[in-house]
Amino acid sequence: MKVAFVLGTSTGGTARHVRMLAAGCVARGVAAEVFGPARTDRDFAFGATASFTPVEIAGRPRVPGDLRAIRRLHRLIAAWRPDVVHAHGLRAGALTAIAVAFVRPTVYAARPALVVTVHNAPAAGGTTGAVYRVLELIVARRADSVLCVSPDLEARMRAAGARRVARALVPAAGVSAETRAAGPPPGADVAAGAGSDVGAAAGAGADVGAGAGRPVVLAVGRLAVQKGFGTLLDAAARWAELRPPPIVVIAGEGPLEAGLKSQAARLGLDARFPGHRDDVPALLAAAAVFVLPSVWEGQPLILQEALRAGVPVVATRAGGTPELTGEDAALLVPAGDAGRLAAAVRSVLTDDVLAARLRRAAAARGRALPDADDAVSAALSEYGRLAGSRPRQPR
Repeated sequence: MKVAFVLGTSTGGTARHVRMLAAGCVARGVAAEVFGPARTDRDFAFGATASFTPVEIAGRPRVPGDLRAIRRLHRLIAAWRPDVVHAHGLRAGALTAIAVAFVRPTVYAARPALVVTVHNAPAAGGTTGAVYRVLELIVARRADSVLCVSPDLEARMRAAGARRVARALVPAAGVSAETRAAGPPPGADVAAGAGSDVGAAAGAGADVGAGAGRPVVLAVGRLAVQKGFGTLLDAAARWAELRPPPIVVIAGEGPLEAGLKSQAARLGLDARFPGHRDDVPALLAAAAVFVLPSVWEGQPLILQEALRAGVPVVATRAGGTPELTGEDAALLVPAGDAGRLAAAVRSVLTDDVLAARLRRAAAARGRALPDADDAVSAALSEYGRLAGSRPRQPR
């Protein structure tokens, strides 16, 4: 079998997921090519796991650039003749759908089957929302299979007329099936992270200002509107009376960095913004509570890491988050509600019994999450089902 993966500009989870799938295909003897922006290859080193060919798919609609991308995708797909093309994201999916539609079947090769994974909720309202609605309809009408990262996206794509809709598995990287099944090593303190290095956790905690018994309230993600970090800062202003006072740590980079720092200063908060971190597991192990205040999420990788680390979790009831955590492994609150968020975090910080229960439930939930092997197996099963049903041109 031959599989072509297509993605647009990505700075995070989508690119990591595609890299994982491509590497998994190659490891199982499936030929894999990846088509996407050259910068995405530079950032994520696809060439180390599969063949990569640049196709510039921008993050925003640009008619001349989009037409060039469609023509290039068409030439590449028609020349290589994959059995399946798997595009990721609505924009990449719609452009790929148009390109694949112009690939004619031959007596030797069928037109490739098209799979599209929808990773994010489309923008609501305005011109951008209207454009994404068109992209959504193109994907729904042209894709042979649409995989979605959350139940709300599944409902949207079914309503748009998609012929087959299923759940995408998007696991966090770095945990094998054996490690997941084994859980924390004997004697490990789940509160310090399942199997985490205590020294590394202490060093990470000191690096972000933790010390003298002050609890760390940790959030990690792109500093963008979707992540809801402004709501977290508003919530933090409501637990100022706690002793010892918590330290809010928001790790990540993004366009809202200056605004969030200004908001924290205006509220008089002890908040740290350490930027991009490569030691997130150590940060999780040093945290008293992990907070995911997002407006919307699919299957957030950082939440999966927090669950596997056995950290108490407070999150918003948004997108695919409740399905990941269940009702026992996190305190779930409405998105955008700073009061409810503040109360949930305060309860974890002041109730040792609750915090211990959440740690145990998070670790158990983390062990049950799918891993990379599960995701690759599910994808290959979908590819095999679709590829076997493609008609060739009659002789």
